[in-house]
Amino acid sequence: MTTDFDDQHRVIDRPMWSARETSEGDQELSLREDTDAGALGREVGAVLRLEDGKVLDPSQIDFDRPDDETMIINMGPQHPSTHGVLRLMLELEGEVVLRTKPIIGYLHTGMEKTGEELTYVQGATNVTRMDYMSPFHNETVFSMATESLLGIEIPDRAIWIRTLMLELNRLSSHLLWMATNGMDLGSTSMMIYGFREREMVMSFFEKTTGLRFNNNFVRPGGVAADLPDGWEDDVAVICDTVLARSFEYDDLLTGQPIFRERTEGVGGLTAEEALALSVTGPLLRSTGVPWDLRRSMPYLAYGELDFDVIVGTYGDNFDRYALRLAEIRESIRMIRQIVEKMPTGDFRIQDPKVTPPPRGRIDASMEALIHHFKIFTEGFKVPEGEVYAAIESPRGELGCYMVSDGSSKPFRMHIRGPSFVNLQVLPLLLRGGLLSDAVACISSVDPVMGEVDR
Repeated sequence: MTTDFDDQHRVIDRPMWSARETSEGDQELSLREDTDAGALGREVGAVLRLEDGKVLDPSQIDFDRPDDETMIINMGPQHPSTHGVLRLMLELEGEVVLRTKPIIGYLHTGMEKTGEELTYVQGATNVTRMDYMSPFHNETVFSMATESLLGIEIPDRAIWIRTLMLELNRLSSHLLWMATNGMDLGSTSMMIYGFREREMVMSFFEKTTGLRFNNNFVRPGGVAADLPDGWEDDVAVICDTVLARSFEYDDLLTGQPIFRERTEGVGGLTAEEALALSVTGPLLRSTGVPWDLRRSMPYLAYGELDFDVIVGTYGDNFDRYALRLAEIRESIRMIRQIVEKMPTGDFRIQDPKVTPPPRGRIDASMEALIHHFKIFTEGFKVPEGEVYAAIESPRGELGCYMVSDGSSKPFRMHIRGPSFVNLQVLPLLLRGGLLSDAVACISSVDPVMGEVDR
């Protein structure tokens, strides 16, 4: 209890606010004296899942440092530079970060469990909201898993439309990262320019799907609609504009002394560390590992496209910046090829058990109306089985593991989210760096908390 006084100066008692009421339990960072050796090693980023069970960089674990020489602080979950509701607990000695513990779970979305209560027809509407920076990737991996269980192949035009939308989505995601990363490092100009170019892509999404976000465009069996009239000209304008302005980004940031000091040699990561932590995407490729599912395990139309897998050398913040800037140009290169090779034909499979009838037939045919009603209320049944489908999202390997029990709803669904896995790397990136560098390192990971807390 604590003592206080009212207006008449009478003594009153109030209960003290208990730390337990706001505690996240074992997720939180504890004092060194209350932390065992294994947990301490993980929090400084020294204990990794190596094949032979080794401890990486054991010299970094300072077991004997007394707690009264350090300070534990919170960063987030409301901090604007944590890119969402990410909370970091940091142990500092002065301004140097000694230990880091990411704390997640503040969104409470439960999308995987929700997905088990929705039909396969409704499922794409659910998963598109996970990584809201790349909704088409979420819809595609869900649809690919469903189609694998159904044992169906979608038409060529649907394959190429999906590939086009995925690369445009990668473009918009990387442009947003360029904008926010610039803001995190003090470049307000880059924030304005990145959003300006991204707006062109978002306008095309709205023209094609009717929505800017949460599109529900990629569905099991193909896509919801064909590309709009004049789409080739729209895409050409996007490619020409973004490519030209990417070189302006280069002039603005790459040679800027302050930007280079904030990124070069900061947040370094080795290939061994990245592989031990199952890191994928630009984080992994920045260490020199050329792993990209579009090339390593081709899907959709990627096997027919000519593109380079961009890799870095030092695995630092600058490599991750340069890699994403180069990937913007590679995506434009792929988009131009897709426009040239886009086939004609159906944009979705013509299987009445999976695909609803055209809207125009609903008014003229009672059978079409009934069929439409049953698909969108009951859904279609999927044969028993289990499958794992994976694609390369802007943040790394995005996977969908699905189990069917023969009904119209998934029996189990689990998403392998790249942001969730990549967050493991933060204790390594921040260890030994300055508190001011933490913002730059978090930005370089490019986490999306909707997918982390799915």
